[in-house]
Amino acid sequence: MLIGEVARRSGVSARMLRHYESLGLVHPSGRTGSGYREYSEEDIRRIFHIESLRALGLSLREVKRALDDADFTPATLVDDLIRRTRERIAAETELLTRLRRIHAADPAGWEDALQVVTLLQALGSKSADARQRAALASASSAFPGPSASSGDEVPVPVEALVEAALGESDPNVAGTLRWALARSGDGAPALLAEGIGSSVAAVRERAVRCLAVMPGGEAAGHLRDALAHPDPVVRGHAALAIGTRGDTDAVPALVDLLEEGRNDTDAADTLSVLASDTATADRITHRLVERLARSTTRAPARGRLTQALAGIPGTRASQALAELSHDADRAVALTATYLLHLREAR
Repeated sequence: MLIGEVARRSGVSARMLRHYESLGLVHPSGRTGSGYREYSEEDIRRIFHIESLRALGLSLREVKRALDDADFTPATLVDDLIRRTRERIAAETELLTRLRRIHAADPAGWEDALQVVTLLQALGSKSADARQRAALASASSAFPGPSASSGDEVPVPVEALVEAALGESDPNVAGTLRWALARSGDGAPALLAEGIGSSVAAVRERAVRCLAVMPGGEAAGHLRDALAHPDPVVRGHAALAIGTRGDTDAVPALVDLLEEGRNDTDAADTLSVLASDTATADRITHRLVERLARSTTRAPARGRLTQALAGIPGTRASQALAELSHDADRAVALTATYLLHLREAR
């Protein structure tokens, strides 16, 4: 079969067939009397094998090795192809995400678009200082001042801010990003709530801490849902956040913080603020006393729970301290006695 007929049947151009021959991939089995290349059925079969391997993403060098090396192991090459394909997909996905974020910023012109690109790149910088400046710029762009130019008014897409906040390990940059998100408007609470469902503990904590500083009922609703989260760190941050907003549903989780010794000072202060009426004060007292009476509650925790009663007003709290002044744990008894004297001296 001559080269023109092979090209027609295989879909490979005559020029490419000659290129394959120059690389040693295909060797026509013969020549006609006029010197034209003649391809056998075996040659054509090899051409189809070459095209099949190229379709998998192999280079021509890898194709030649696969066809000619008797010791070649396909599994190794396939593993490498899988790795390269994943890398390519990741790169394309990252590009698509970046393009969508630029589109979401709705830039008025190329200067605005380039500003968004610059901020997105800075948010992903290895330099903490660069990320800090980008976070500050993001917050400023969300609510520009009266003297801001049109270029300064292009907001950074909230998805980019959330992604940066959930991945930020530097405490200073993280704080600035939380501030920027609190000023970012709609969209952030729902994305942060998804972060609370992450399998990574650090991401869950960053998400709930961001929600904790966000205003509005949507953020408060997600924080209230987080009170039932299996992660005690998530529950604790959520309880402090909604407790300071006056939500008494936080009481059980705040008592947990006292017992566990995590943010216990903040938890005690929040319980004191929540005990603004007699019914709530008595409810908090009951919860503290109940926890003190548990056989599994250890001595340091019992001390913290007793001290928390100092900030709870009302007769019920005073009665609890009077009973604790006779506690078998001497440290608890002394603490309760001291707190009771302070209350009586007021």
